[in-house]
Amino acid sequence: MAIFSHQRHHWAYVWIPIAGAFLWFATLWALLITWLASGRPHYVSMDPDQHIAFISDVAADILKPLFITICSITGVAFVLCLVFERYLRHSGRLMPNMRTRERVFSSLAILGSAIGGAGLILLSIFDTKRHPTLHDVFLLVFIVGVALSAIFSIVEFRWISKDFQYHRLLKRSYWMKAIVAGILIILAVAFAITEFTNVNVGAVLEWTIAFGYTFFLLTFYYDLRQSKGVHKGELSADRINNSRRYRMRQAV
Repeated sequence: MAIFSHQRHHWAYVWIPIAGAFLWFATLWALLITWLASGRPHYVSMDPDQHIAFISDVAADILKPLFITICSITGVAFVLCLVFERYLRHSGRLMPNMRTRERVFSSLAILGSAIGGAGLILLSIFDTKRHPTLHDVFLLVFIVGVALSAIFSIVEFRWISKDFQYHRLLKRSYWMKAIVAGILIILAVAFAITEFTNVNVGAVLEWTIAFGYTFFLLTFYYDLRQSKGVHKGELSADRINNSRRYRMRQAV
């Protein structure tokens, strides 16, 4: 019974990215369906030649309370994903950080997620209809924060995977994050350009990036569930180093 209970410990962590991703994805669909079902209205926050509403245009209307709530939950969930991942590595239930540089990148990733999460919450509060300038500033904060967090996480995973080259799950985590984050960053750059050139294309890109963010959150599910059945300290850096020294002495 104790073993079965321990095997289920990881579910306390994996529900965080799952819940955050599900609520975010469902809310985006609620916003999109609301705009389409109401006849694609032209909101006061939209440009005269704009035909496709931005997420913020729809969210600044009757669904603003829902948008603020879900943005707050998603922002906090994003930060908690990185915090728990750091904790599980530190406690020896995930492949550990073997060097200081990896711990630094992990901390920077958490800081970036906190900046991005705060930006997401604030852009939902300061909507584009009533506070257009502040909304754009916090949108930029959100994008930059998430991008930096993703980059730092990818670098951290890259360094860890070099120490454990034959750990397939770790490599898979690294490549999933790199591919999803890379695509989103490229789309974010294109979105920034279209903000000044073609707002309709920019709106399409914004919806695409927002839906893509769901998949980035889900990569943390894959990371955290690797702690399943692993006892505290089982993958600690000291234990792995001692095991390596033992194998080297045996080889000699």
